[in-house]
Amino acid sequence: MPDQDLSYILNELGEEREQYFRAIAPPIMQSSNFAFKKVEDLRKVFEDEYSNYLYSRGLNPTVEILRKKLAALDGAEDCLVFNSGASAIFASVFANIQSGDHIVSVGKPYTWAQKMFDNVLPRFGVATTYVDGTKIENFERAILPNTKVIYLESPNSWDFALQDLRAIAELARAEGIITICDNSYCTPLYQRPIEMGIDMVLQSATKYIGGHSDVVAGVLTGTREMMKKIFDNELLNMGNGVSPFNAWLLIRGLRTLPLRLERITVTTRKVIDYLKQHPSVEEVIFPLDDSFPQLELARQQMTGACGLLTIVMKAEKMEEIVTFCESLRHIMMAVSWGGHESLAIPRCASLQPSAFNAAEKEHRMIRIYVGLEEAGYLIADMEQAFAAVH
Repeated sequence: MPDQDLSYILNELGEEREQYFRAIAPPIMQSSNFAFKKVEDLRKVFEDEYSNYLYSRGLNPTVEILRKKLAALDGAEDCLVFNSGASAIFASVFANIQSGDHIVSVGKPYTWAQKMFDNVLPRFGVATTYVDGTKIENFERAILPNTKVIYLESPNSWDFALQDLRAIAELARAEGIITICDNSYCTPLYQRPIEMGIDMVLQSATKYIGGHSDVVAGVLTGTREMMKKIFDNELLNMGNGVSPFNAWLLIRGLRTLPLRLERITVTTRKVIDYLKQHPSVEEVIFPLDDSFPQLELARQQMTGACGLLTIVMKAEKMEEIVTFCESLRHIMMAVSWGGHESLAIPRCASLQPSAFNAAEKEHRMIRIYVGLEEAGYLIADMEQAFAAVH
């Protein structure tokens, strides 16, 4: 995306400052309701709530500014913003299936996507097949006559496995299947799946879009026809749109998005260089590192990789990993990523101690998010935490 286009989207698009006293920051339209002077105008909005402001469960002026910016960043016709990433996932899938349909999903998707596939959709007769998404032939074999959706997450958020988005989009289009891709890892600044043929793109705006760990939201982009379909049904019925105040926080986050990603990218490389030479680290997993097995595909699809990486720690006992994580003084132990603060989360936190097996590489993974702190500050914290293990 040309720099001038990005600057226009982040600073001007959707902002009609003459309508609100030439204020530089847009107002928070914290109103649940909107009034009409003409019965005919009210009738028109009853017939099509996507056409004007009626009730903030649907459209809201502050949210409208955000929608325009996020759609433009993705290169999409339209956008919906939800009260969480999980809501965006649920709405995008639920809108495109009915009883008896089949879904093909990349293996080990985001937790709440998998819970939807495993626990919720089977109650409505919808089955899901999981595949190793690194090979296009796995998708080809998994498609059935009743397959309606292919669900992707590229890169995923632990080992950062990629899918060939262009190849899968072409395959799905030939079969009349809707494609959905979770782009939370890259953001629209570093990957634009719609330009590669994907039908709908979602992301957790809680992460880099918000950027300050103070808002939970989800983004879904696609054609205007698809967004209206979802708005008229899933969004309005479930009432899971974003609030005006949270939309305003996300607009604020967008202003500094490029600068934050640039800073995080530089710091992440320094942290990776440190970790790769540390004797307690068996492997560093990062999509744009020279050691990454899908590096060529990553370079084709992504222009950056932000601050999320995984280390495989050399450990014979779970206690060693626990000691490292609990010894960190500045890097906090928490889920998510994309905020100002650096984070770490051990994979073994999802295991009972009796289930830990050092022979399983996955059990020794620690996901690290590099935030906006100085590289030396983070490296020193990790150094003393490693020292505490021995």
